[in-house]
Amino acid sequence: MSIKDAMSCFTTGVTVVTTRFNGQDWGMTCNSFNTVSLEPALVLWSVRKESQSREAFVQSGGYLVNVLEKSQKNLALQYAQGTQAERFAGQTLVRSAQDYVRLPQSLAWFECKLSQVVSAGDHDILIGEVVDFGLQPGQGLAYAQRSFGSLAALV
Repeated sequence: MSIKDAMSCFTTGVTVVTTRFNGQDWGMTCNSFNTVSLEPALVLWSVRKESQSREAFVQSGGYLVNVLEKSQKNLALQYAQGTQAERFAGQTLVRSAQDYVRLPQSLAWFECKLSQVVSAGDHDILIGEVVDFGLQPGQGLAYAQRSFGSLAALV
């Protein structure tokens, strides 16, 4: 048993974070997304320092977080591995004002200007100021104990 096993017991939402760097789209699956502040609107997510995508996200100046809908498990898997070209293959790509990729079937999205990078162990925490966002009805994709699912809203 490892710390990763214990951490997997915490249910999270699933996102695909995208950016554009040196004329190329970059995207990766992320479940570390969270709110930092409402005033101003700040969000965070973390990227492994050893990730091949790290430089693009840290140097690009911003990013777009796509909150995946419960039917988008295959997108989560697609953006978790392979080349950047393979990750974006076969997708309908909508461009944000800053030219980041927005996945149109996502439950919600947050376009962010990178405001701070915090080094923390083997990851960097990227804090972004939300400059635009949107949402549509649906249920979010959840991830716990290395499995995908969804949670019904509590009433």
